[in-house]
Amino acid sequence: MHFGFSYVGLIFLIMLTVPNIFWTKNQPKDYERYVVNENKILLIFERAGEVLVTCLALIFSDFNIHPWSAWTLWLITAAVLMVLYEVYWIRYFRSEKTMKDFYSSLLGVPVAGATLPVSAFFLLGVYGKNILLIIAVAILGIGHIGIHLNHRKELLL
Repeated sequence: MHFGFSYVGLIFLIMLTVPNIFWTKNQPKDYERYVVNENKILLIFERAGEVLVTCLALIFSDFNIHPWSAWTLWLITAAVLMVLYEVYWIRYFRSEKTMKDFYSSLLGVPVAGATLPVSAFFLLGVYGKNILLIIAVAILGIGHIGIHLNHRKELLL
């Protein structure tokens, strides 16, 4: 692991953040009803994971593009997942913005809005051979994906 600025981490974080900024003005109908039921332990995992992933993605140069090797496939796969995440948001913003739209799957990936970026950052950690980011993403994933799955389950009841 090498300390240093990661422009790839910054690009991933921008791809993550920009749609979420637009989402604040385009939340799904009845979203407030579901937020109050969020599991507090999952929420702690989510918040801690968000802070850790954000910081770690920026402070290790291991995530930047290196000369081609087999490891480059991890970065390419992570980038594809982030592009799919953007596709998920485009589809959501063009929808009626219901809870069902927000917690939908994409290409068979359940709760795509949570699963795709978590998976992408996990693979970024693999690409950078950075165990700290991998652990941080696991913490984030437990909370973020867990919360999204619980909300989706509430929708089905």
